[in-house]
Amino acid sequence: MKETFEVHNVKCGGCANTLITSLKKDFGDVSVDLDVTPRQITLDIKENKKEDLKLKLRSLGYPLVSDELSGFQKATTTAKSFVSCAIGKINS
Repeated sequence: MKETFEVHNVKCGGCANTLITSLKKDFGDVSVDLDVTPRQITLDIKENKKEDLKLKLRSLGYPLVSDELSGFQKATTTAKSFVSCAIGKINS
């Protein structure tokens, strides 16, 4: 079922490129909406894969808005998002 999720730390096309390429293998096609705040990703996902998606997004530095993180985890994901964004820009 197609679902849309709100994510933190997505700023630009580099971030979107990282999300699209990093999630493709495990979750198929992903679209990223950079025209809304908070940013949104849309993908076809089964209920049993939602936790995997949440963890994958967090590892890339783009946690779900609904993901409850401590102050340290927020800082860590923000730092990771800068690296993921740079990689996305290089690979685009």
